[in-house]
Amino acid sequence: MNPKLTRRHLIGLAALQTAASLGLTRIGPASRRTAAQRSADYAPAVVIGSGYGASVAALRLAEAGVDTLVLEMGRLWNTPGPDGKVFCSTGAPDHRSMWFRGRTEAPLATFLWLDVVNKDITPYPGVLDRVAHPDMAVYVGRGVGGGSLVNGGMAVTPPRSYLTEVLPQIDAARMYDTYFPRARAALGVNTVDPAWFESTKWYRFSRISRRHARHAGLRTVFVPSVYDFAHMEREASGQAPKSALAGEVIYGNNHGKRSLDKTYLAAALGTGRVVIATGCRARSIRREPDGSYVVTADRTDDSGRTVETREVGCARLFLGAGSLGTAELLVRARETGTLPGLDDEVGRGWGHNGNVMTARANHLWDTVGACQATMPALGIDDWANPACPVFAEVAPLPMGFEHWISLYLAITRNPERGVLRYDAAADAVRLDWRREQNQPSVSAAKSLFDRINRANVTIYRYDLFGGNRAFADDFTYHPLGGCVLGRATDDFGRVKGYPGLYVTDGSLIPGSIGVNPFLTITALAERNMERILAVDLAGGASPG
Repeated sequence: MNPKLTRRHLIGLAALQTAASLGLTRIGPASRRTAAQRSADYAPAVVIGSGYGASVAALRLAEAGVDTLVLEMGRLWNTPGPDGKVFCSTGAPDHRSMWFRGRTEAPLATFLWLDVVNKDITPYPGVLDRVAHPDMAVYVGRGVGGGSLVNGGMAVTPPRSYLTEVLPQIDAARMYDTYFPRARAALGVNTVDPAWFESTKWYRFSRISRRHARHAGLRTVFVPSVYDFAHMEREASGQAPKSALAGEVIYGNNHGKRSLDKTYLAAALGTGRVVIATGCRARSIRREPDGSYVVTADRTDDSGRTVETREVGCARLFLGAGSLGTAELLVRARETGTLPGLDDEVGRGWGHNGNVMTARANHLWDTVGACQATMPALGIDDWANPACPVFAEVAPLPMGFEHWISLYLAITRNPERGVLRYDAAADAVRLDWRREQNQPSVSAAKSLFDRINRANVTIYRYDLFGGNRAFADDFTYHPLGGCVLGRATDDFGRVKGYPGLYVTDGSLIPGSIGVNPFLTITALAERNMERILAVDLAGGASPG
């Protein structure tokens, strides 16, 4: 399914290009901005973040006629570097790769126990951040488009039975009949051509993993993607510039990926009612006596230095800073007294979607190929297993040479949850998550891949994750929870006790959704925004 490029999308894309060429920090068609938006001191609606839920909120608010300011702490990724490319590749990272690091921090620590994976880099506001807590690190995207810039593009719909279990207050029929299709259409979700998949050298690694899974009696499925597979086919035939076939993924894709800056955000900017302020990190929020909200935000430069601190007022505030970011703002506001009436559930229900990475060593005759597409197209679906449900992404490992490794990112059903707590001494919010809470995930992943190893007489790789481990359980790509729907908020993301304050991102989902979560986050935001616009903003009603 291709996204429909409307006139609005084209206007928005042009606004992004103009902003990049002029080096602006505020993006948006100036002719339609209000005086308040031009000053950036007040906007009827403010959205914090520009990831999936935030982008939905920005677009739907603008379509309803609400002038909206989006605050994004990262930069606009639209300016080529010295090599003529916006993003660097996974295999040759530079300053563009990571958020203010002196060295990259990729999920793989070593290869053959050698420190050859990560590279020294110059600190810069790069596109990927690894937010480290004592027993869990969280990978997040930094920039206009958030996680859509750095993810693997897997737009997977969760099993209906599990969505109903996780979010029982939601009308599942409406989600599957209306909101998931709406999200897929807006995101430009498509699927690989099966005939091309079977014949191309670029997915040999997936076909080998499929054969090994079938030997163990396991089912595999094609997974939809927001990467344009037609573009990928043209890459393979030499008719389009390479991206997925040039080792680009975790540090951004220069071509082919339908990230949010090309879909929801482009459409939002095209309305003329949305302005995106980049390099603006929301630090705190408070409510005024008249019911409006004020966001204190630091604007930083490319060295990370704060060059300005501003306060932005709004009638309605939408939090879309991601699971960690949104919970951090609310937990700090509750504990410091700027929003003292926040529910005790704020900060609770955090989970890592059961993420575990592992790898297997194949036989010499089971070559995975020196050429590997970086966009996953296949998954092992054993979620129906009553004892150890697992959905495992068959992940690429594009190193440019034959290495006989099959790599996987497993999503497991882990009931353990963490809590985000405020540390007053450091004025910081810490994730309370203990390493032993990962054990249900490791056990489930081990059960699945032990079956595959037994059926194929293969073994795990112990040289990739550090510490001679076969399972990497100390990081996640899928942070969820912290402001759970129906607990910290009402059933549509309205924050309890604070009219006009909303949550619209993955923090609404209680720790687990069973698949890659961004499609669910998008569909849930579509559902919630539809209700909020129909009820809260009907006739321009004030938040009360």
